[in-house]
Amino acid sequence: MNYLKHLVILFVAALFLGACSADSKNTATTTAAASNEGIMAPSFNLVDVKGDSYNLADYKGKKVYVKFWASWCSICLAGLEELNTLAGEEQDFVVLSIVSPNFNNEKDSDAFIKWFNGVENTSNIKVLLDEDGAIAKQYNVRAYPTSAYIGSDGKLIQTLPGHVGNPQIIEKFKSIQ
Repeated sequence: MNYLKHLVILFVAALFLGACSADSKNTATTTAAASNEGIMAPSFNLVDVKGDSYNLADYKGKKVYVKFWASWCSICLAGLEELNTLAGEEQDFVVLSIVSPNFNNEKDSDAFIKWFNGVENTSNIKVLLDEDGAIAKQYNVRAYPTSAYIGSDGKLIQTLPGHVGNPQIIEKFKSIQ
């Protein structure tokens, strides 16, 4: 028992000394250059409904909002006009949306594009096509809609299932670097 007590005291002392010996200049630099908490966002290179390519790496240094949605999701469809408004406003973040043809009951690409081209009030929305849901799987999308918040450092801050209104999205990005 006495041995265990000495071992615990020695361990605590080692932790304390290690913490106290940190270079204060390095700590200040780290604090000043603090980054967002989270993991690096899974990279993607996708084509949109118009045939243009989008690579997440192209937005290095910018915050990115990604909305995962599906054409069969009534909540998603009800939020398209609001997403269109957000995408058309000047923000300090980029707005992208991702649909996954041939995954989770979504139409194939051709059918989706034909359908989407007939939807009103969507002219500002960039809809990227994630064939077979590879990117949705990497972002752990389990329900539609799902919002992904990516910081300017490329870190995935949060993925949040369910509808999120524009005021909440804008407010969330105020706390993200």
